[in-house]
Amino acid sequence: MTRFKNIAFIGNSLPRRCGIATFTTDLQHAVSNSPARMGTAIVAMTDHGRAYDYPPSVWLEIPDERLDDYIRAAEALNAGRFDVVCLQHEFGIFGGEAGSHILTLLSRLDMPVVTTLHTVLAEPNPAQRKVLARIVESSAKIVVMAEKGRALLREVYRVPAEKIEVIPHGIPDIAFSEPAVAKAKLGFEGRSVILTFGLLSPNKGVEVMIDAMPRILESRPDAVYVVLGATHPNLVLREGEAYRESLIAHVRDLGIEKHVVFLDQFVDQATLLDFISMCDVYTTPYLNEAQMTSGTLAYSFGLGKAVVSTPYWHARELLAGGRGILVPFGDAKAIGNEIAGLLTDDARRDAMRMRAYASSRSMTWQRTAERYLAVFEEAAQRRPLPNALLPGSRNAPTRKPAGPPEPQFTYFLSMCDDTGLFQHAVHSVPDRSHGYCVDDNARALILASALNAAGETPLPEPLTTRFASFVQHAWNPDEKHFRNFMGFDRRWLEDKGSEDSHGRTLWALGECARSDSDPSRRTWAATLFSEALPTTEGFRSPRAWAFTLLGLDGYCEASEEDVFAQRMRRLFADRLMDLLVRVETEDWIWFEEGLSYDNARLPQALILAGLATETPAYTAAGLKTLRWLMTLQTAPRGHFRAIGTDSFSDRRMPPQGFDQQPLEAAATISACLAAWRADHSAEWRADAASAFAWFLGANDLSLPLVDLDTGSCRDGLHRARVNENRGGESVVSYLLGLIELRQLSRLSDKPAALTPLRALGA
Repeated sequence: MTRFKNIAFIGNSLPRRCGIATFTTDLQHAVSNSPARMGTAIVAMTDHGRAYDYPPSVWLEIPDERLDDYIRAAEALNAGRFDVVCLQHEFGIFGGEAGSHILTLLSRLDMPVVTTLHTVLAEPNPAQRKVLARIVESSAKIVVMAEKGRALLREVYRVPAEKIEVIPHGIPDIAFSEPAVAKAKLGFEGRSVILTFGLLSPNKGVEVMIDAMPRILESRPDAVYVVLGATHPNLVLREGEAYRESLIAHVRDLGIEKHVVFLDQFVDQATLLDFISMCDVYTTPYLNEAQMTSGTLAYSFGLGKAVVSTPYWHARELLAGGRGILVPFGDAKAIGNEIAGLLTDDARRDAMRMRAYASSRSMTWQRTAERYLAVFEEAAQRRPLPNALLPGSRNAPTRKPAGPPEPQFTYFLSMCDDTGLFQHAVHSVPDRSHGYCVDDNARALILASALNAAGETPLPEPLTTRFASFVQHAWNPDEKHFRNFMGFDRRWLEDKGSEDSHGRTLWALGECARSDSDPSRRTWAATLFSEALPTTEGFRSPRAWAFTLLGLDGYCEASEEDVFAQRMRRLFADRLMDLLVRVETEDWIWFEEGLSYDNARLPQALILAGLATETPAYTAAGLKTLRWLMTLQTAPRGHFRAIGTDSFSDRRMPPQGFDQQPLEAAATISACLAAWRADHSAEWRADAASAFAWFLGANDLSLPLVDLDTGSCRDGLHRARVNENRGGESVVSYLLGLIELRQLSRLSDKPAALTPLRALGA
């Protein structure tokens, strides 16, 4: 029994002039008119600067360059209760690098997606490979129109065989007929007609066919070559009609003006079928093999035409077994000889026509619609859980605490020895082979400071001292840098660490200077902070700037008289603002060309700097970028989705879903609480709660990362499982997120003016 009733097709749509527009419109019409009587709609991609008088079948329009419109389209599709979305994919019809904007839409859909690939590249560039991999990941099924497409998906992209379906390009179901009637109707009576149709562009090889005409005319003086189709709109934008005019000039130079006819028209289907019906030979002299599908070839083949073509991928499959003739690329002599041979051998031409027509009956749009419906049915059976069963919903089978749970430190303590906090663990066993790092011990010192808040139980004094001692030992006064990595034998593995680790250590010192329970340790922290701060002036890492700003938030509160520190806070805030001005676009509201780790720390740092220095521009920029980041970190069904590590090398592309790490959830909680300090909006409380719920199982895998009884935290979410290792960074990230939510919970009933909540973070 069919489990779905409403299908949305995303792609181009008539009257836009392109092959995908024709295909999308034909497929939607065929499915809509199938016996199943499905409800259908088209979501039309509109190219930049264009407007089209779309028919009623177009339900929604997406301007291709505006990322926000992709987000709104996803929301509309979800609200429209469509059961399946069928995406027509070609890199060039979507905005962003390699058409990456469509990923933003796909990542937010509630329903299964079936994607038809109109192009499968044998040698994609890195951006194209990443985009296609993400589309495959987001799709329940991938449809290609030729076996070559299946082979490339398996060999080049490693797509599982069970995910791929081959459904040939659909064709109109027209009776087999002789050309004479159509020739008389169109004014070509008594001529031997050769036809090429489609949008005119240099890759179609029309020049080669023109060069072949003198050879054909030697055998058939009545021959005429009809080139039907408007010039490709993109080509017209770049150079007007220069290409068409060059072809006409070439015809004139050969003296064959009476034998080559250019019809600059984008015709409707009825007119197109008349032109195909009247031709004796159809030709596609394309210039390279990387053509996965050709609608013009499919239509002519399906109407029983003798076809002469170059051996691009689609033609090689469709015309095999004597169903057509293949000639070498760019070989005017070969194509001329073959067409002349067909035009002078009626019996051979008619036999080829009959073979083509007979073998094309499985390609009619009715049969194509049936095959797509079967794929949609299979995809619908993979529908994800309804929202009511999501982790965290009232009907969810997963246990959700009524409020923030009590912090448990059993596992955290097991990850510490007399040197400090271990970096890594093998499952829940500390891994001595990787030793220690100042990054994690600085995080532990931030945690110790957070636990000095009212209502929390401080860490044992010797443990806090141990973290402080590690930070002190990490300072290299000769290099004016903190070291980062230390082996289990307590030997430093470097003279200085990264800019980011230096900034994070300053952050820990700033928090310690403000919040530590021991006055002597507060003085120590402020002194070391002051000594290490000047090094950061030459830093180039935006995250190092942000971490240092977070440290300055605490240090400047503890050392209000330090003018240099005040100047450095302005310096780093201004640097982040300058990055935002230079990088931000309408659909990319961020400081960098890509997303990386600890992303939320950048807006958090600007928000806190704005509040401390009473600079509204800093605060506004922080809130704006955080809101944009939260749209990317919220899954279509509302749960938190951390920026995956697979995204870190992408440029201006929607984030990938995996691997997700606790660090991102902790950073988001801190940033949202900083935002709440700025405007007291309920959205930030909800976003912080959502990020924390990620630890408890409200995530893409519906699997908890935290053991509430011991306080251990798994290292992240892979595509199909959690990472069972439980390192130092992960457990501190969880505990810091928990402490901040507990602080917010205690303050939630107080008036806003009396709730100076500090976002601490990991």
